[in-house]
Amino acid sequence: MAGINTVEQLLKLSPNTYKITVFGKEPYPNYNRIQLSYVLEKSKAVEDIILNDWDWYTDNGIELHTGTSVTHIDTEKKIVTADNGMQVSYDKLIIATGSKPLMLPVPGADKQGIIGFRDIADCEHMLHAADLYKKAAVIGGGLLGLEAAKGLLKLGMDVTVVHLFKDIMERQLDHTASLMLQAELESQGLKFATGKQTEEFLGEERVSGIRFTDGTTLDTEFVVMSAGIRPNVEVAKASGLDVNRGILVDDYMRTSAPDVYAVGECNEHRGICYGLVAPLFEQGVVLAKHLCGVETKPYEGSVVSTQLKISGVDVFSAGEFMDADDLAIVRMHDDWRRVYKKVLLRGGRIVGGVLVGDGKEASRLQQWIRTGTVMTEVIHDAIVGQSSIDTGNTAAELADEEIVCGCNGVTKKHIVDAIEQKGLTTVEEIKGATGASRSCGGCRPVVEQILQFVLGEKYDSAAAKQEAMCTCTTLSRDEVVTAIKEKGLITSKEVRYALDWNNTEGCSKCRPALNYYLGMIWPTEHVDERDSRFVNERMHANIQKDGTFGVVPRMYGGVTTPEDLRLIADIAVKYNVKLVKVTGGQRLDLLGVRKEDLPKIWKDLGMPSGYAYAKALRTVKTCVGNQFCRFGTKDSMGMGILLEKKFERLDMPAKFKLAVNGCPRNCAESSTKDIGIVGNEGAWEIYVGGNGGIKARLAELLCKVRTDEELLDIVSAFMQHYRETGRYLERTSDWIERVGLASVMEVVVTDLDNRRALVERMEIALSQVKEPWSEILNNSNLRERMFEDIKVTTDQN
Repeated sequence: MAGINTVEQLLKLSPNTYKITVFGKEPYPNYNRIQLSYVLEKSKAVEDIILNDWDWYTDNGIELHTGTSVTHIDTEKKIVTADNGMQVSYDKLIIATGSKPLMLPVPGADKQGIIGFRDIADCEHMLHAADLYKKAAVIGGGLLGLEAAKGLLKLGMDVTVVHLFKDIMERQLDHTASLMLQAELESQGLKFATGKQTEEFLGEERVSGIRFTDGTTLDTEFVVMSAGIRPNVEVAKASGLDVNRGILVDDYMRTSAPDVYAVGECNEHRGICYGLVAPLFEQGVVLAKHLCGVETKPYEGSVVSTQLKISGVDVFSAGEFMDADDLAIVRMHDDWRRVYKKVLLRGGRIVGGVLVGDGKEASRLQQWIRTGTVMTEVIHDAIVGQSSIDTGNTAAELADEEIVCGCNGVTKKHIVDAIEQKGLTTVEEIKGATGASRSCGGCRPVVEQILQFVLGEKYDSAAAKQEAMCTCTTLSRDEVVTAIKEKGLITSKEVRYALDWNNTEGCSKCRPALNYYLGMIWPTEHVDERDSRFVNERMHANIQKDGTFGVVPRMYGGVTTPEDLRLIADIAVKYNVKLVKVTGGQRLDLLGVRKEDLPKIWKDLGMPSGYAYAKALRTVKTCVGNQFCRFGTKDSMGMGILLEKKFERLDMPAKFKLAVNGCPRNCAESSTKDIGIVGNEGAWEIYVGGNGGIKARLAELLCKVRTDEELLDIVSAFMQHYRETGRYLERTSDWIERVGLASVMEVVVTDLDNRRALVERMEIALSQVKEPWSEILNNSNLRERMFEDIKVTTDQN
């Protein structure tokens, strides 16, 4: 990342000065190592993290040699020699060999099943191991170790993090923050063995356990070493360059050899080897300017920041983080909300900070630390939670060379120049032109501030927030939907052609989204494009990590009969089902069904699909209600069954869940559902926008109705409004926050004419739904193609 970023800077400053040759040991063009954890947890594919593809190198006249290592540098003749015998001369040479994972030098470290975590090959090893083994250990409770551990946990492994120190992430967090982080990760399923030093890896050829110096042991079948990194200095040392821990460089990245430079994790600057990405890009900017003869300040070191990239965990640290005698501390610790904020001051100026559980101010805190902002009453009150903060647009305070996007090394000046020279007006356009915010997205608020700062009165906040559907197009969701309606486009292929998609085949992000939007807009005209759906929706069952499937029959309102239970049990035995699980939606999940058995098990069940796999209505959870419960005031089971039968099988932007309570005691958990209905004082209360998942959110009261008929109309109108305005994969919790509850109330509750129109469009959509299991059973060609000849892949799931 550091080396090619330097090349990018060279091309911007002086594109014709150098003929560039690049050697890389891995078989890929340069990719974003920061996002390896996303590849591991399968939320991104390898191609999604490639920063510059092969075409970029060709377009810029760069000669790229992948899968090739440089083994020697002749600094007198200025020739590099590669492991395949190739020799290339140079005028200027940049060494950007990065770092290697630190493999503990203890007995047994060479056993099978022990790897580091540094590149794509390591990810592939870990994904393969998760298919074969159950128990994993990750040695190292630092940033990368925790991300690796969470990735393995998501793959279904039993994971223990082994750490030498008592506190995890001790290089970025104080004791309190570390304990809070560990508790949060334990609640998600990770286990910890802290204060443990590895003495030996047990087992014969393959690792079977770890023995610690205190005499205790840990059983494990797979070990990931993430105990630190060391600069990769092998070629520099072999070529006679001065090396300490890293390749020694001065403030302009010059090594001890003339015209040889080192940038990134492989170098050592003023006694420091940096292992985070932002400093490496700051070095690259200085080096590129130096090589192009552009006047530049020397590199004097970096203020580093860390942000943990684990779903559902907010952890940020920058600058100084440990208490000291010469520091004043502003601290807020809320155990109930699990929030910890700490800002450190020296001489009244902000020099460091830690945030756990609430990262909203991370970007702003990082700016305060970089600029040495003086603590004020406004900032103080915001930190301790006594007020919201609005200190205006701080983009003007940033220096031109300040790196805004640490993941991709994009400076403020780069963004400003792109806005002014290319007439950019949205954050999405800036992302496409500069790469800022295209990786983790943490810098997006600052990018938008810069956009607002540059455009001034021309800035349109609504337009600035429009995001492109995917990298295949610059059009937003709303622009695509409008064009589909105006141009009468019926198929995805027509959309991609008519709207000038730069990838005519589309991608895994836009294909299913277009299929949904077309079906929503043209329910009677559009033919479902099965191949555009995710694998679970194509197969109408949930694929599991071992390649088998989970089958969930529909149980309306969570209600069943003894006869149906007996039938399910008999079929589970007949097809050797590995596990029968009661789901959170009050149904039974038959797990471990082979692909070829799916049609047969559906036929024997004779029940409709429960749609546990679909972007559609999943379940309507109910309590006993007034039929049996002494507290029940309304017939929750009856209403739940009515709602589920009415709206089942209807495509939605994302999965959709309902619950009906017969009284306010919330036994059916209505407060965390997309629609939660509560019987209270002879009426129905309708709550919307709840979410019990990773981004938990309590539902908000939409309205209160007296009759069942009005309840059905408002639920129908709400669902149709969401279908028509929600972005694909956007849950109602995010949708409500984006469009605002007040606007939904106006459209669905207050405007009666609009409500009736929504209900009418909903009825048209419902008239087109089909029961998928029956459809496949009655279509021999479809059944043969899907369940006999086609190999199922999970790359889109």
